[in-house]
Amino acid sequence: MLLPQVKKTIARYGLLERGDKVLVACSGGADSSALLTALLELREEYALRLAIGHFNHRLRRAADYDERFVIRMAQKLGLPVYVRREDIRALAAKQGLNIEEAGRERRYKFLRETAGRVEASRIATAHTLTDQAETVLMRILRGSGPTGLGGIAPCIDGLIIRPLIEVERREVEAYLRARKIPYREDETNRDLRFQRSRVRLRLIPYLERNFEPKIVQHLGRLAEISREEEQVWEQYSQAEAKRAIFRKEGRILLDARRLSSMSPALGRRLVRAFLSTIKGDLRRFSFRDVEAVRCLAERKEATLPGKLALRREKGLISVKERTEPGLRYQYEWDGRKKLVIPEIRLSFAGKLIKKGKTRLPLYNDNRRALLDAGKVCFPLLVRSRREGDRYRPLGSPGRKKLKEIMRAKGIPLDERDRHPVFLSRGEIIWALGLPIAEDFKVTPATQRIYVIEKP
Repeated sequence: MLLPQVKKTIARYGLLERGDKVLVACSGGADSSALLTALLELREEYALRLAIGHFNHRLRRAADYDERFVIRMAQKLGLPVYVRREDIRALAAKQGLNIEEAGRERRYKFLRETAGRVEASRIATAHTLTDQAETVLMRILRGSGPTGLGGIAPCIDGLIIRPLIEVERREVEAYLRARKIPYREDETNRDLRFQRSRVRLRLIPYLERNFEPKIVQHLGRLAEISREEEQVWEQYSQAEAKRAIFRKEGRILLDARRLSSMSPALGRRLVRAFLSTIKGDLRRFSFRDVEAVRCLAERKEATLPGKLALRREKGLISVKERTEPGLRYQYEWDGRKKLVIPEIRLSFAGKLIKKGKTRLPLYNDNRRALLDAGKVCFPLLVRSRREGDRYRPLGSPGRKKLKEIMRAKGIPLDERDRHPVFLSRGEIIWALGLPIAEDFKVTPATQRIYVIEKP
């Protein structure tokens, strides 16, 4: 029954078009082996071109064996295979993420990059209906709202597709047995230290035995209904967000009076849209955080994860600026040797060049500054930003506060101390990510250019 169901899922969600090149994410496990086999069976019908992508997380003792298994399988099938290895445990510790989150982020980054490089129009992953049920249950257990109950989407951005999303794992295993397809067993799937393993091995079997034999199917239907209703809600809440969230003088503001007039359900969605606009995503924000912002009283503040402080003032909610930078550092730099700033893990190099000898784009403020060398005096003072910092950015008629320029540039509040400020004789000449100072720009009269560059 697996193959007919896969064809129904493909047709229902428009997952494939004839002639697609598909990068199949393959771990070597049962689900991904079944996915690859099913796509091979459908290859002629859809005129598919297939390739395999394998990401080695280096988390398990058997990880290298899995990699070799996938490579041998690709060679046997005559398919191109692309492999990347990363130490996910070390990466997670460095970035303060949990291992599962770090692994997922890097795996999808690898798949997207590889798909772009090999011109694949689809990335197929092997999520099943059982994975869907597990995900929905885990989100219920941690108190998820309607958005989270949507679980795993069958298709993302028209690129990532899940042809097995309506197939239970027991059907996957039966399909592999019938075709005598070998696969690798992931020992972590039975490690009860992981919540997903406990849900898979204990909770779902318990619910099937004692409450509802079709619990996996019912949870899959719940996810489908939640996704469909979420699409309607999203259209409505986006329209409200356009009215209530706006920018003024480089600041992102939320109309608190409009927020207060809304129902709690719509208000929470508006707050989530506001937080997402500020931070770029909703990671680390809980229901309690959203409620703290939704119920924020006039002239009160809410402190959220990531050192984010919001304040309601005159009917508007905005990010509260810190009065003093949290990260402090200061160095003198002769401009010749490499400058290393360990506090922010960045380094800078400087060099003198004749004006006519450079092909560098002028005023690339993302990682370099090109300055009139005749106006720069050494040593330069390089430090973290300070309250009250002002300078005249390139093209500006007057001086502006550094924090206002950073805000206008969209630099997150918790990242601003990591943008060092360069001063010559007490005057700001450049800050990483910002325009150079107008008074130090290269002009027709400039003879030599001093370049500051972040490698």
